[in-house]
Amino acid sequence: MKQPIQLLFQTFLLLLLFQHLFIKAQVFTYIDNCDSGNYTSGSQFETNLNHLLLSLTTKTPLLGFYNTTSGENPNLLYGLAQCTGRASADDCQTCLNTSSSEIIRRCPNRKGGRVGGDNDATESLIFDLETLQAATDNFVDINKLGEGGFGTVYKGKLLNGQEIAVKRLLRRYRQGMDELRNEVALVAKLQHKNLVRLLGCCLQGQEELLVYEYMPNKSLDTFLFDPIRCLLLDWKSRYKIIEGIARGLLYLHEDSRLKIIHRDLKTSNILLDGDMNPKIADFGLARLFGGDQTHASTSRIAGTFGYMAPEYAVYGKFSTQSDVFSFGVLVLEIVTGRKNAGFHESDGAIDLLTYAWQHWTEGIAHKLIDRNLNEQCIRQEVLRCVLMGLLCVQGDAAERPTMSTVVLMLNSFSSTLPIPSPPAFFIEGSQMESDVLRNNSVVNGMESSDHFNSKFKLYSLNEASITELDPR
Repeated sequence: MKQPIQLLFQTFLLLLLFQHLFIKAQVFTYIDNCDSGNYTSGSQFETNLNHLLLSLTTKTPLLGFYNTTSGENPNLLYGLAQCTGRASADDCQTCLNTSSSEIIRRCPNRKGGRVGGDNDATESLIFDLETLQAATDNFVDINKLGEGGFGTVYKGKLLNGQEIAVKRLLRRYRQGMDELRNEVALVAKLQHKNLVRLLGCCLQGQEELLVYEYMPNKSLDTFLFDPIRCLLLDWKSRYKIIEGIARGLLYLHEDSRLKIIHRDLKTSNILLDGDMNPKIADFGLARLFGGDQTHASTSRIAGTFGYMAPEYAVYGKFSTQSDVFSFGVLVLEIVTGRKNAGFHESDGAIDLLTYAWQHWTEGIAHKLIDRNLNEQCIRQEVLRCVLMGLLCVQGDAAERPTMSTVVLMLNSFSSTLPIPSPPAFFIEGSQMESDVLRNNSVVNGMESSDHFNSKFKLYSLNEASITELDPR
């Protein structure tokens, strides 16, 4: 009696029993199990196989599940294909086309076999808790990378060897499942070399976890404000960081399909990869602007004092220009190597912005340069960054440059820059933090110091442009 099993080609193309919510259908890890028996190339069996694969890839995207046969005994073939119910017809079609090619490539001239396409966990947006617990050794302290106002970040490693960073949200900042899923799906669509890549999230039990690509050099503040590690940041590296942050913000504000306001830009949210390239991270406070929307308001202030634009800190108004203000603070911190928060000087400056403004107007801006840079920097280039930083922190949001203008400033040294008006907090008056509290605002940032001891005033000085970099 003939054994039809020798001619049986049980093709299980896709047993995609996904546990995840979203997939990138073109990325798969294939598992093959090929029969040892061969068929002759050019035979009827090969013709039947091609017909079978065509039927499966045509019908399955429409039905989600399809099994069929092709040929007559002894060349009868059986095939089955299934796509996850959450996948679109287009995603299913893309996957099936790829898988049908893989079964020919991985099981050439074989009479039996199976090829399964399972989604790569790092390309999915939803992770299961067990995977992340295993990756982080159950969130052991030794894997802790840092803590912020919204949660603790742990280093982890997936089974495929990829290193990840897992943010474990604090209970008081946890969102609803649908809200967080929507936010993750939104941010995952942002693709830029100067944005930290969000790999996904986990919403299981009492846990809400965000999964990011791992950045080996951690955050900018761990270099910039450390007396030893700051020596590794020469001017070339710092300029590259400034330019990278600017390009990342430009993408968020203007170049992506979605207009995103970050709202919490600071040194601890600028991560550095292995080559010291900067990537903007932590979109927990980010807001999406739709259509022609240019600004919005909130009664709940969330962010970090020292980086907040005055119109946001006091009145809850935010826009792309409030991000520009935060960027200006970052630039001044990078140039000087000093923190804006908790700033203390004997000459009466209440914050880094005032300190920088005083030096600029007195014609001694070169004294702002971080002493660790010594003579290695190009002074004119550094002073241009100081001027650009002061332009970004002006009190009137309308006077601040856009990020597209900032990028132009960084790349076109022949262009002249306008004279800045005084920075937002360069005035006398009551403490801004008291104003915030009186407005019933809630600050979620880590830092809330009393160095902002003046309420801001708006200035409008439309001076002529200058060509030299030192003030008159």
